Formats: sequence, C-alpha cells, structure tokens
Amino acid sequence: MEYKELLHRAKEKAPAGLQEKERFEIPKVLGHLEGNKTIITNFQNISSTLRREQEHMLKYLLRELATPGDIRNGRLVLGTKTIASKINQKIKEYADEFVFCHECGKPDTDIKKDGQQHTLVCSACGTRRIVKSKI
Repeated sequence: MEYKELLHRAKEKAPAGLQEKERFEIPKVLGHLEGNKTIITNFQNISSTLRREQEHMLKYLLRELATPGDIRNGRLVLGTKTIASKINQKIKEYADEFVFCHECGKPDTDIKKDGQQHTLVCSACGTRRIVKSKI
C-alpha cells in the first residue's frame, strides 16, 4: 500500500476526538475614546484568557505602543488615541512571545523564574525556553 492510503486508513480508524483541533482565540479589544485617551474595557478578560498578570501585559503594551497608561477598575486606560488594530497586533505579539509554546504552539504555559532568568514552561509538551526579562 502507498503511504497516502495507509494514512487515510489510519485517519478513518482514529477516534473522532483526535482529528478535532482545539482553537485558542485571543479576544479582540473592546473600548472607546474619551478625549485624548483610549479606554479598553475588556483588558481584564484578555489577560485572564492569556493567563498572565495584568501588570505584565500593561508594561509590555505601554512600552510597545510608546504611550503612558494604567489600569483603572479592570480597564486599560491609554494616554493617547490608539487604533484597535494596533493594540490587537501588540497583544498578539505579546502572546507569541510570552504565552504560546514555540514547539507545540499551545497556550498551556507558565513563566517561571530560574535564578536570574525567566523561562516559559509548557505543560503540554514540557518544553522550556528562556524569555526576555519579565519586562
């Protein structure tokens, strides 16, 4: 038998759950403008979905967006008018660096401190990777 035939047969005989891919989606920012400020109302939801501390994400976003800001009542308040697509892009970059495993691509990771270094540890595949300082 050819390889493709064998692969097709194996897929047919595999349990249905194995072929389903779980899809992890980062929530898109929801918010509005108030004068010169941008208010992101679902920042707390985004950080809890990514399972990261709000303060960690805040530092990253403020540095990357080059804007002042803080967290007030679970909302992110940016000191400048910023378009949602730019904020969403920076959150995706944050997730690529500090959330998703570079080996298996799953979001089942934690940041652990090993001496002076911070390591991204994947609970799905066990991979460990040194990340930039924890900002």
